[in-house]
Amino acid sequence: MREQTLVLIKPDGVRRRLVGEIIRRFEAKGLDLVAMKMLRFDGELTRRHYGQYAQQAFYPALSRFIQSGPCVAMVIEGPNAIALVRKMMGGLRPSETEPGTIRGDFAHDTTENVIHGSDSPETAAREIAIFFSDGEIFSAPGAPGGDWKT
Repeated sequence: MREQTLVLIKPDGVRRRLVGEIIRRFEAKGLDLVAMKMLRFDGELTRRHYGQYAQQAFYPALSRFIQSGPCVAMVIEGPNAIALVRKMMGGLRPSETEPGTIRGDFAHDTTENVIHGSDSPETAAREIAIFFSDGEIFSAPGAPGGDWKT
């Protein structure tokens, strides 16, 4: 089943020049990059995206970090994209994730962990709508309605 998922390369990933390497890994796995933009979180965007964590003790640090520099937002598409992207990302805690995953290779701690990916189809739909309008998402060749059409 073809799915779309939101991927964010967080400020530490952008700062460390990992954007190209992360995209390369997804494309090498056969996933399609169908939307992408660079942006900077402000307080409102942080609340829209991470609001469910607002009452958690880690939220202030997360909020400061995600607003500390530019991020790259992407929509990745492909068969079982949500599960595949999450597997490629690795676990939340870098010390407990496997080498060869994005976090296993590049993350320093649970806050500065390089990347975010949607965890379910419902979350992906909600998160993609925060960052992209329908006209900003393209259909990849081979996908229904493909040939890079919006």
